[in-house]
Amino acid sequence: MKYLHTMVRVADLDESLDFYCTKLGLIEVHRKEVPQGRFTLVFLAAPGDESAQVELTFNWDPEEYSGGRNFGHLAYAVDDIYQACQRLMDAGVTINRPPRDGRMAFVRSPDGISIELLQQGEALAPVEPWVSMENSGSW
Repeated sequence: MKYLHTMVRVADLDESLDFYCTKLGLIEVHRKEVPQGRFTLVFLAAPGDESAQVELTFNWDPEEYSGGRNFGHLAYAVDDIYQACQRLMDAGVTINRPPRDGRMAFVRSPDGISIELLQQGEALAPVEPWVSMENSGSW
């Protein structure tokens, strides 16, 4: 058995691609348009690791999606949790659970999907402003 991907339904494909690719840093590895089913599939992966993918499913006919957290979260290891969070904040992304412990943070996609960022290897030493930063919303 081999893990293939996690599917996430998105309401706005362009907004989601901006979040996942431009801000979070994933790359598009495959796209499939299905006119007869009226949907688009976009597969994303972390650079250099195409074995774990996220499938964004965009249904062409408007639908309302709620409870993005009901399936859990996506998790990615990062080289430097503080740099990753600062880059996301600079891009306008709210850090819902700051990396106060130098190890873990949570953000949300435009569709409310919870994204966990984990420091690769050992936790970094706790530093400001992260140590004093409060949670924002739910994660």
